[in-house]
Amino acid sequence: MIQGHLTGLKPSQIKGLERIYRRRIPPDQVVSVELARYLTEQSSALRRQIGVILDRLGTVIHVIVGDDREIVIPDLSGFALGRSGLRGLRCIHTHLKGEPLSQDDLTDLALLRLDLMVALGVGGDGLPGAVHYAHILPPNPEEKSVEILKAPSVYDFDLDFDQFIRSLEAELEGKMAETVDLSDTREKAILISVSQESRQETEDSLDELTELARTADVVVLDRIVQRARQLNPKYLMGEGKVKEVVIRALQQGATLLIFDQDLSPAQVRSITEITEIKVIDRSQLILDIFARRAHTLDGKVQVELAQLKYIMPRLVGRGTALSRLMGGIGGRGPGETKLETDRRRIRDRITRLEKQLEALSQGRRQRRQRRIRAEVPIVSIVGYTNAGKSTLLNAMTQSAVLTEDLLFATLDTATRRLRFPLEREVIITDTVGFIRKLPKSLMGAFKATLEELEDADLLLHVVDLSNPRFEEQMKSVEKILADLELDRIPTLLVFNKIDLVDPDEVAAYCRRNQAIGVSARNRTTFLPLLAELQRRFWPDEAGTH
Repeated sequence: MIQGHLTGLKPSQIKGLERIYRRRIPPDQVVSVELARYLTEQSSALRRQIGVILDRLGTVIHVIVGDDREIVIPDLSGFALGRSGLRGLRCIHTHLKGEPLSQDDLTDLALLRLDLMVALGVGGDGLPGAVHYAHILPPNPEEKSVEILKAPSVYDFDLDFDQFIRSLEAELEGKMAETVDLSDTREKAILISVSQESRQETEDSLDELTELARTADVVVLDRIVQRARQLNPKYLMGEGKVKEVVIRALQQGATLLIFDQDLSPAQVRSITEITEIKVIDRSQLILDIFARRAHTLDGKVQVELAQLKYIMPRLVGRGTALSRLMGGIGGRGPGETKLETDRRRIRDRITRLEKQLEALSQGRRQRRQRRIRAEVPIVSIVGYTNAGKSTLLNAMTQSAVLTEDLLFATLDTATRRLRFPLEREVIITDTVGFIRKLPKSLMGAFKATLEELEDADLLLHVVDLSNPRFEEQMKSVEKILADLELDRIPTLLVFNKIDLVDPDEVAAYCRRNQAIGVSARNRTTFLPLLAELQRRFWPDEAGTH
């Protein structure tokens, strides 16, 4: 029942403090004079701070013993946040020198979403002195997270708690409803970038993260950028900044923090320890998108394998850690902790998936060998995600591969035949789109797609010419192709969406980059592309259409 720093307390003193537990005060009072006096008298006698946590009914649910400087509030995650973002609990504790609320008190108030944080001054005679108290504020132009108030004594502390908390919750809900649809059950995220790159590169990367979040059906509430000379190994950003971000997220009703940079397992744990909001990074967001969009057996096996390899080092002994990452794997085995069981089962599952992937890979190799023996040219469409690759494939082959205005709309390899005159044909393969800063572990997740690229006779590098950052996207794709040692394959640059760009600019860009311009939504623009394909594969018949 009693928690905190109990060393040195006599059994009789502990028993005396236990009498406070489950005591109730009237719901309209923040603290009764009787309870306040008992706390300050005991605090004076022990020379330690003493605190209690009360619920909305006025019931004492925790008694906390600290040292002469602070108390440490226990885990309150069992008490859920309400619609207003408050937890329905208040903390009342003593200050031996009658000092005002400390910065730690105010941080606890905001991070734990308490109704009130109250400090009772301890007088020289052990009687209650001045009362310092604070409550959370709704979002405001001054960006203040809390309001600090004071009463001369507990006898003058006449705040009607019941009425106060109803008004505060109504105001918090009202402010939140102005920016967030409370009936929307989708995850609501704040995007965070802690970067040492240029401002433009940081903003471009965050723009892309915003699109990734939209693809994952996440509502983006806000974006936070911190320019860092040095990255904090524990939190990526400074501890104070992390707490500030979490408070801002709670104010806005966020349920998710998404970091644009990859977090180490230790950083995820450290940030998660100071908030109940889910914390993920760019890689995990991409993995979530992959998991939603993989439909073939190949794709599903590769995605699950990538997820398990990502999660393995992030397993910790905390009960919620695994479920936050991927939902409950495992149970308790004889003689094993749940953590050991989780790890063992994941290792076993990884081994099984790798064997299954190898069997699937053999089948793919056999199919590719048959194509090569048939001497049918193979063309693989590559490019940045959402460049219009699938739309181009559909238009060229009159097929119906899924197309959406989302990142990674295509994850599973799609293969179609494109017929030319004189009974000539090529096989065209659509592939997953590339993206900047795609981790190597995720590249490995799409080994099947990459295997298809290895056998291509030609790569069609499709670029969205209407994108303001198309040149950076081109470079990203070229770098990935080089990293995969695929830059040895002949490549034809195709500028897509030319209908959205000034024709004079299109002509200049095509000349400068030796590219062919098309609009995937207008088949009449394909003639130069088809002619170039015919010239490359059957030069003697290039003039035939």
